[in-house]
Amino acid sequence: MTALHERTAVELRELLLAESVSPAELVEHYLGRVAERDATLGAFATLTPDLARARAADLRRERERGDAVGEPGDSSDVVDDEVLWGLPCADKDLWDRAGVPTGFGSRAFAGAHQYVPQVSGDVVAQLDAVGAVSLGKTATPEFGLPATTEPLAGRPTRNPWDPTRTAGGSSGGAAAAVAAGLLPFAPGSDGGGSIRIPAAACGVVGLKPSRGLLAAGGGLDSPGGLVVNGPIARTTADAALLLEGLITRTPDGAAAHPYALRQPVGPRWSYLAAALDGQVPRFGAAEAAGCAGQGRFRLAVSAFSAWDGFYDITPAPEAVAAHEAGVAALAGLGHDIESVAWEPDAAYAPAFRTLWMAGAAAVPIEDPARLALLEPLTQWLVGVGRKVTARELVEALRALSAFERATVTRLAPYDAVVLPALGMAPPELGWLDAQDPERNFEQQCQLTPYTSMVNVAGLPAITVPTVWTEPTATAPAGLPMGVQLVGRPGGEHTLLALAAQLESQLRWPERRPPVW
Repeated sequence: MTALHERTAVELRELLLAESVSPAELVEHYLGRVAERDATLGAFATLTPDLARARAADLRRERERGDAVGEPGDSSDVVDDEVLWGLPCADKDLWDRAGVPTGFGSRAFAGAHQYVPQVSGDVVAQLDAVGAVSLGKTATPEFGLPATTEPLAGRPTRNPWDPTRTAGGSSGGAAAAVAAGLLPFAPGSDGGGSIRIPAAACGVVGLKPSRGLLAAGGGLDSPGGLVVNGPIARTTADAALLLEGLITRTPDGAAAHPYALRQPVGPRWSYLAAALDGQVPRFGAAEAAGCAGQGRFRLAVSAFSAWDGFYDITPAPEAVAAHEAGVAALAGLGHDIESVAWEPDAAYAPAFRTLWMAGAAAVPIEDPARLALLEPLTQWLVGVGRKVTARELVEALRALSAFERATVTRLAPYDAVVLPALGMAPPELGWLDAQDPERNFEQQCQLTPYTSMVNVAGLPAITVPTVWTEPTATAPAGLPMGVQLVGRPGGEHTLLALAAQLESQLRWPERRPPVW
């Protein structure tokens, strides 16, 4: 019999709906996986087994009372209020869950300063509303600011493919848990690449939705509209399923909050259908059946980074090889490929730094003694950010808005742009300069030069693995490397279709890290 963690989330949902497995059985299976493997992996900041068991029992009782959650195999047009019914996941440790400490990856919220919210945050409430079962909190770096997950407040999150290396950040715990089979999928948040970076580092799928797609964490309530929530999963279809669960919908199946999207948001299951079919009609439903070239797209290929000219951005050979492998696979699938080169905007880097620091200034700590507990990078960001004037912030936002408009215009002729996912292989733990914040920030940009500009532009993007590096003593299966596909506003369907096509060609879900 296939072990439960070997199943995809889509398959587990089918088993749940067919009553071949119960929420309680899934909870116990995954809690056992966490108990066996997370002591060294460090994917979880907090585990809440009692709450998970109680939640699973409640879901079972609700179903026994006759509360329908859909039918097995029903993934077309049925509006289902509990899309993720009984499926285990976890909350990122930046999000509030009532009665569970939120640590923010920070010593300033530990011990005597522990914060236990009384009300759950919006994204947690959304996941609860669609039937998910949280096993606890996944690890994050301090306030989600760095691109690796090595908080001084707890254990570092280790890469499942090589425990000496980073799992990326800031959703590093979520990506490591999914890659190691401790969760079928997991939600994360992404303000400068924090879903895509760890997904790329851990060899899984990471999707950053368009700004405004989600009611809970759609970017509209964050400075500059940078931070959005999204899914991390082993397969494209599982990422699509979790995306369906993150979307708040009205009773007729329409997205409740499609603000800022330039394309209509499809009915329930439209994202999953795109991922399962691997193709999306370019026209309306009536024309779809006769659409020649259905599922084939016009793609731009680039290694453009908005940080070019400000920092030395030179992708490592393994990043170039992964990019080339992804492009070759897409070309082999029959897509129209065009190489493009764009000149960087000199205003981007200083404007983004200003906005990032201004965002850090809102860290809810004023007491100097608690501020001293912050890590050097965070202290620097907060200190500089609190000196940013209103005029400087407005000028930075104006510059980034201009960059957004220019980027959307550049992408207009294409269905998607193919970029590298990372600038180098996941580095060893401790690689970031812990004492020189300015150098630390530069290193992060060199590791992740292709992600933050997508947040500024508000565009959807997905990262998928394409190759593995040569085996080493610490990484006997090699390290995953991949590509990032960036779409038009509202273009999640296209990205999921392209990712599904790559998955069928490259078959990355069949690979397992040594910790598996």
